[in-house]
Amino acid sequence: MNMNLFKTDANETLSVSAEGTHTPNHLSEQSGVWISTAGKALLKPGKRHLKPLKSWAYLILETGETRVSWGGENIALSDGEGILLPLEREDVTLDCVTDCHLMWICFSGKLAPSFLKRMGALLNVPMRQSVLPSQIYLSRQIVQVIVRHDSTSDASFHLQQLMWGLLASHSGQPVAMDAMLSHEIAKVVDSLRADQYRSNYSLQDMANISRMPMETFRKRFVAEVGLPPLNYLLYCKMEQAKALLEEHLSVKQVGMRVGMADPYHFSKQFKKIVGLSPSAYKKQTERE
Repeated sequence: MNMNLFKTDANETLSVSAEGTHTPNHLSEQSGVWISTAGKALLKPGKRHLKPLKSWAYLILETGETRVSWGGENIALSDGEGILLPLEREDVTLDCVTDCHLMWICFSGKLAPSFLKRMGALLNVPMRQSVLPSQIYLSRQIVQVIVRHDSTSDASFHLQQLMWGLLASHSGQPVAMDAMLSHEIAKVVDSLRADQYRSNYSLQDMANISRMPMETFRKRFVAEVGLPPLNYLLYCKMEQAKALLEEHLSVKQVGMRVGMADPYHFSKQFKKIVGLSPSAYKKQTERE
């Protein structure tokens, strides 16, 4: 299949590739945002040029190491990270350091930019973003559905459900790797969300909420959510911090709100996960 994401001179180095397009039904169009294209590929090491995109594309690296570049910026991605690709640029390149399994999902409609902002993305700045295992699972489902129903509207309702599932997972709602979280794990996820990620729960604190022994809880949480409990909490804290930085709070105030009173520690953790310092992220959101 001739892939829409990569320029044709790179097709010889692609393998295990699949891509499809989606013609939305009337209700999907009325919603203002829908998935228009999705695909996956295994890339061998080397540099590839991407085509100028007419719709917002979210690139997810399942496994491997690569660098995404445009406008003089180089963003390194590794397992379980993603990036929002820019519109209508001729200079976007993907330089794979190792074999890379990746997926991409293209969003269309007048509300697509708003949807992607709610997913924590910046529209005009190269920025690495962590992707939850549940979001990777949902993205795989999206690719499968689109490839199976290529160029038709037969799967519009299913794709809309999966798309909003991505947002629900990002927002800290109890979305599991397979269907729904168990009652015990959902109770912990809901407690963290209700607390707005202010508290620094320990593993024992979370196990107490679930009413399970600590090691049993840890294993169950990893099996259902795909991340260790403390890693998941840190991810949610940083996503909450991104939302708070858009509300004109200072970096220190935001750190306090997510349970990190030491501004240096907060800034270090934020930059490690987001790829930008809190102040740089705040300035960019003000521009947008």
